[in-house]
Amino acid sequence: MDNLTHSLVGALLGRMGLKRLSPRAMPALIISANLPDIDSYIAPWFGTMARTFHRGFTHGVGGVFTMPFLAVAIILTWERLRPGKEGPIKPVGLLIACFLGFLSHPALDFLNTYGVRLLEPFSHRWFYGDTLFIVDPWIWIMLILGLEFSWRAEWLGRNWQRPAMWAFAAVMAYIGLNAAISARAAAATRPLVGRIAQPRMIVAGEVPLQFWKRQVLWRSDKLGGEADYDAFDDLARLDPKITPLRLDDPLLVEAARTDRDVCNFLFWSRMPLVIERDGHTYLSDQRFPALRRTIFLVPLDNPHPSS
Repeated sequence: MDNLTHSLVGALLGRMGLKRLSPRAMPALIISANLPDIDSYIAPWFGTMARTFHRGFTHGVGGVFTMPFLAVAIILTWERLRPGKEGPIKPVGLLIACFLGFLSHPALDFLNTYGVRLLEPFSHRWFYGDTLFIVDPWIWIMLILGLEFSWRAEWLGRNWQRPAMWAFAAVMAYIGLNAAISARAAAATRPLVGRIAQPRMIVAGEVPLQFWKRQVLWRSDKLGGEADYDAFDDLARLDPKITPLRLDDPLLVEAARTDRDVCNFLFWSRMPLVIERDGHTYLSDQRFPALRRTIFLVPLDNPHPSS
C-alpha cells in the first residue's frame, strides 16, 4: 500500500490506545508502519534493483527481528537530541508499539496483487492477497474520519479510543468485502476462460475508486487475457483479445540464463509475458499493462550480462 495509508494506520493504532504504551509511542507507530519500505532505497547497497529487493527481507520474517528495533533506535536518538515533555520513554512499551506498527505494514502490502515475500530470508516465495488496489482513497477516508473524531473526542474529554476502534472495524469490514468480491470475480471468470483454454492462474485486481469492480487477468500455459467483473450484476465479461505469453521465445530463454535484468524481473514477476514494442522484444508483466512503457518493461534484444 502507499505510505499515506501506512502512516494513517500507524496513527490510528495510536488513537486506539497504543499511544499510552510509552511517551513518543505515536511517532514510533507511524515510523515503524513505514520503515519496511526502506528496502527500495538500500537495494543498491546489495547490488540489486529496488523492484527485486522490495517487499522482501524488511517485509518478512527478517523484518520482525530488525525493523522494530531500528524504529526504537530512531526514536531514542531523537529523544536524546530533542527531549520530550511527556516524561521518560518506557523501552518495553516503545518496542511493543514499534512491533505492532511494523506488523501493520506487511499485513497491508499482502492485500494487493503486487505481493510480499513474508518468509524472507528463509524462502523467496511471494504471497498475494488480491484484495485491494495499492492506493485506495476509500480507506483514506475511513482512517482520516476515525482520527478526526478521535481527536475531537479527546479535546471534549470523551472516550477518544472508541472512534478509532470504529474506524478500524470499518476498514476491516471493507477489506473483508473486497476479499469476497475478488473471490467471486475469479469464480465467475473461470468457466468462461475454460471455454478457451485450461486456466492456470486467475487474478482479480480491484479497479481504482470502483471497489465493486474487478479487472480479472487470466492465463493458461501459453495464452493470457482479461475480463471485467461488476459485483452489482455479478457478471464477468471476457475481453475478446487473447495474448500469446511467448514464454518459450528463444530471446527470453537465452536472456533468462545470461541477462541480470531479466533474471531480476523474472524473480519479481508473477505473470510474465513477452511483448513487441516499436520493433523490439520486451519482457513485461501481465498485471500492469498501463506501465509497460516504463518500469515494467525489460528489453530482451539488448542484453545486460550477469556478473
